[in-house]
Amino acid sequence: MILYITVAAVTALLAGMVNCRPVTQPYRRTRQQMCNRVCLFAVFLILFALSACRLNVGNDYAKYVEFMHLVNCNAYVPTEIGFNLLVKLIYGLSGFENYLLVFAVYALATVGIFMLAMYEQSEDFPLTFFLFMALGYYFQTFSTVRYYLALALALYSMKFVLRRQWGRFVVLILLGSSFHKSLLVVIPLYVLAVLPWKKWQLVLGGLFCTTFLFCQDFYLKLVILLYPTYEDTEYLEGGTSYINILRCLAVLLFAGIVYFAGKRRQDGGNGASVETKDAEHFYFYLNLGALVLYVFCSFLPIISRIGYYLTVSHIFYLPLLLARIEDRKWRRLFRGGILLAAVLYFAVYMSRADNDGTLILPYQTFFFHDMVNILSDVN
Repeated sequence: MILYITVAAVTALLAGMVNCRPVTQPYRRTRQQMCNRVCLFAVFLILFALSACRLNVGNDYAKYVEFMHLVNCNAYVPTEIGFNLLVKLIYGLSGFENYLLVFAVYALATVGIFMLAMYEQSEDFPLTFFLFMALGYYFQTFSTVRYYLALALALYSMKFVLRRQWGRFVVLILLGSSFHKSLLVVIPLYVLAVLPWKKWQLVLGGLFCTTFLFCQDFYLKLVILLYPTYEDTEYLEGGTSYINILRCLAVLLFAGIVYFAGKRRQDGGNGASVETKDAEHFYFYLNLGALVLYVFCSFLPIISRIGYYLTVSHIFYLPLLLARIEDRKWRRLFRGGILLAAVLYFAVYMSRADNDGTLILPYQTFFFHDMVNILSDVN
């Protein structure tokens, strides 16, 4: 745990020296630009090394090693074609079952895409990165590596949605779905979040949400069509996260405070640019959609995965809302509250880091430990 806390603290301090909106000069690199490059590379290197050097860290590490072995043996696996082709390519080039290199490639891609998305799209990179670490997104990449690569691509794709570059958005999502097919759900969800909703449409949407309460069997059948291996297994058991519900409610409350404060200034928030308004609208409806899913769709076994595609926007939305607060005193107060809440969340997450479903403790590396036997070895 000390290692993880140290990594989080050091990388957050390095990220604090990054300005994602540096002043540029023609044909000349400024000191801030050079600082950005050095700090970003250092952060990336630390996060990549920690992830790539781990061994049997993560709740499904051994299961993935088993999947890779089966892929190499041309046996059936419930993984997507992108994952299977990557494994065959790396194993073929290595000449042996080099699962360590597969995990390293996933670490490289996942961490790199997350950092690129945060640097390009955040209003406040230091705060966004701090939330990325404190809310556990980085440490959760140690498990379900396919899904977290898809989540990184979903986060990066948000800029294409805001720019209405639908072709690039769809192509990126289709590419990502070859590694985890759940990513396909962001196509309708992100499109819905960016639409200019009217009040009567929201009422109809609310009525539609009630169908999740009365037609659960129908929606479960749709899930089985997407995940046929879930049929007649414990994976069909639903469940929701009360922490995520509270988090969504807190973000909506903060958004309401910022909005009505703007209304009282009689500007109605009109001082913001069109791009900022579009981003606020998009992130607000992503958060609202996540809340609806957690409340009405708790019976779905993949609700947490779908919800994360929406709530990951919090790392962009909160800095954006803070930037809209004109009063410096209140902005500092709310910033302190967000930092405190994130630290408490991180403390709770770390206290459960050795539990089933997380299992990122104890940290082990292939330098000093050997891999445990997988199922194929035992049989």
